[in-house]
This record gives sequence, structure tokens and C-alpha cells, in this order.
Amino acid sequence: MDTSGSRSGAEGQDGPDGPEPCDLVTVPARHGLEAVDILRLRTAVGPVLHDGDFDTLGFLVPPGTAAAWDMPGSACTQTCGRGVSLAPPVTGTQWLVPPEQAAPVTDPAVLRAALGEARRTIEAADRCS
Repeated sequence: MDTSGSRSGAEGQDGPDGPEPCDLVTVPARHGLEAVDILRLRTAVGPVLHDGDFDTLGFLVPPGTAAAWDMPGSACTQTCGRGVSLAPPVTGTQWLVPPEQAAPVTDPAVLRAALGEARRTIEAADRCS
């Protein structure tokens, strides 16, 4: 998911200065879909983006997360828009979990735990195949 096309400006119901800042954690789709299911069952999930080919999912997380994100198999970059706009904040993406059906952002610690559980679930399923 290319975040270089991040949008800014006043789209949707953002604040007077445009979208609020956030960071974006990207993961492979299989891993991300499993984590979305875990988060929906246990806690709140923030808005989630997918690229057009469903290769990558992106979780909106609070600003500053990118500075300390170190989870293998994922990346965290700064972008703008926390998901309150109807238009996704990254060009070429669509909402998997739209902002109106989500918490403002996903808590990074909760996301990290869900991604770890998703990895273990996928590894177990792959061993059984």
C-alpha cells in the first residue's frame, strides 16, 4: 500500500485544518484479515484500508506509532487523516472497515497482540494443510 499519495485537506467531516494526523500499519492481507476478525471479536477496531488487489491491509493507528513500531512482517508509516473522511486517506485504497463503523483508530498495543495471534493462527492452519 503506497502511502506517498496520502490525501490532505478538508474532505468529509474533518477538523478546520483538514484530517487529523495518524499513522498507518500495513500488513499482508491474509494476516490483516485474521487480525481484523480477532479485533472485532475482542475489542474495538479502527478504520481499516485495503489496496485494490487485496494484497495489503492498513490499520489507522494514533500519530507517533511509527516511531516505535518494530513488528516483523509489517510496516508503520505516517499519513494524514484518521478515518473520519468518507474518502480513504491514501490514494488507490478502499475501506474494509469504514470509519463510521469503527473506533477512531486502533490501539497499537492491541493491534500488535492481534497480529501476533493472527500469525500463530495462520502458522497452525498451514501446518494442518
